[in-house]
Amino acid sequence: MINQDNILETINMIKLHNLDIRTTTMAISLRDCAAENCDDVCDKIYTKITKYAKNLVEYANELENDYSIPIINKRISVTPVSIIAESCKNPDYVKVAKTLDKAALDVGVNFVGGFSALVEKGFTKGDEMLMESIPEALASTERLCSSVNLASSKAGINMDAVLRMAETVKKAAELTKDRDCIGAAKLVCFCNSAGDNPFMAGAFCGYGEPECALNVGVSGPGVVRAAIEDLPANADMSMLANKIKQIAYKITTTGELVGRKLAKRLEIPFGVIDLSLAPTPAEGDSVAGIFQAMGLEHAGAHGTTAALAMLNDAVKKGGIMASSHVGGLSGAFIPVSEDAGMIDAATKGYLTFDKLEAMTSVCSVGLDMIAIPGDTPVDTIAGIIADEMAIGMINKKTTAVRVIPVIGKTVGDKIYYGGLLGEAPVIPVNTLSSTKFVRRGGRIPAPIHSLNN
Repeated sequence: MINQDNILETINMIKLHNLDIRTTTMAISLRDCAAENCDDVCDKIYTKITKYAKNLVEYANELENDYSIPIINKRISVTPVSIIAESCKNPDYVKVAKTLDKAALDVGVNFVGGFSALVEKGFTKGDEMLMESIPEALASTERLCSSVNLASSKAGINMDAVLRMAETVKKAAELTKDRDCIGAAKLVCFCNSAGDNPFMAGAFCGYGEPECALNVGVSGPGVVRAAIEDLPANADMSMLANKIKQIAYKITTTGELVGRKLAKRLEIPFGVIDLSLAPTPAEGDSVAGIFQAMGLEHAGAHGTTAALAMLNDAVKKGGIMASSHVGGLSGAFIPVSEDAGMIDAATKGYLTFDKLEAMTSVCSVGLDMIAIPGDTPVDTIAGIIADEMAIGMINKKTTAVRVIPVIGKTVGDKIYYGGLLGEAPVIPVNTLSSTKFVRRGGRIPAPIHSLNN
């Protein structure tokens, strides 16, 4: 029997509190696109993507109309390109990047991810060539996203790769300085990256994934905040956690319904639903706003890390009861530029870089979309990346770094991207030198708990 209260609640979640399907991401394996000639690789990649994804946007739009649930982004992720293109005798990674970008444009998706490499334990020739080409690839494309996995709880931290990626981040920023260094905003450094993550810029199709699958990422910070605000003023932490679990269950159920319907129309398997609470710059759609509803004056106050830990855990507990196929990152995102409350907190100085780093120990994705001064040394960026890799490695969790050294700007200036990427103030970083440490090279060994076979 249809329950009128449940119908009204869902309508309010969508219309009043910004509930949406943040992304439907089609993961496409390119393992059969390897060839000796780079032109052949590009032709195979373009043909395969346009074959599988030709109806993705059309069918997603139809479902959006059928169920009146906004689907904000339609995306594609592919097998890490370093693996595919190194089959060529004379690989041209920038040419492959432009092929991916053209395919994404022609099928109408917002982004394509997978210009990626997995180097936590060392480099192949293909890995090195891809990493070298990232700045130019991002500067010469519009929809391409890139990621490199530098560390894992099993392998440790590849410090040679950390330093190289710090140089890559800085160069990607320099090549796009006329666009507020957006190249760096489309580049992620990972620890324990997930091969079924639907969110950009870090999405790629893992080597063990099927030929093609649909992965879904949900949103809903505004819904969670509204539910907490409806609780009695004297509600304790257990009541708070239970309410978040209940809402996460409903959000996940909605996301999986849409995901399975879309996968069926596309005649591909449904992959996973990512439970992450992904905010936007829109008012009322903020993870930072949830902290205020919990009782903190603002994000950044003492207690923020504890509030985020409870939120992350409750979201996972509620979501896992709604779906047997949970994956990706799953939890709560804290991207500074993409969350109205986080933007405000950073602008007012409530959120410092060190506080953001502490919060990453309990959130889903790490130091995300943080603008830093353009003259920040490469070695300092390497130190930032190394610290975050250590948090992920020791805690056996996925985490990442997406910092933007904004060339020509300093503390107090702002970057402006618009849309979901939003805007952010440039915040200060520690100016003490990391040079001698980050340039030792080699690999920081995996922790003792990696020996769990």
